[in-house]
Amino acid sequence: MNRVVHFEIQADDPNRAIAFYTKVFGWNFLKWESDLMEYWMIMTAEKESKEPGINGGLLPRPVKLSAGCGTNAYVCTMQVADFDKTAKKILGAGGKVALPKFALPGMAWQGYFLDSEGNTFGLHQADQHAK
Repeated sequence: MNRVVHFEIQADDPNRAIAFYTKVFGWNFLKWESDLMEYWMIMTAEKESKEPGINGGLLPRPVKLSAGCGTNAYVCTMQVADFDKTAKKILGAGGKVALPKFALPGMAWQGYFLDSEGNTFGLHQADQHAK
């Protein structure tokens, strides 16, 4: 099989997006020096972390989003320990609810949000008692 090994976030305002993801998830951003394009590497965990997951990148959006376009890319979902606490951080950082929290019965709580740039992402809190 072929596994996902990298993700990318496009942003109208990269600095605003960096502030959003740093505040909500504590991610680290490292500017990649290139004459080809503006690009930041996203580290979602410490280098020696054994936690499952992938790192990614952030770049300026090459074309403006059109109103009501919906999702036009893969939607990444972050696993969190506390859905409600993280949702409050998202809203406090300027994010919006795209699809409210719902139960995946016997498995987890799931929901979707929009970041500061209008990109959709998900939250997933494992909970065998979700119903």
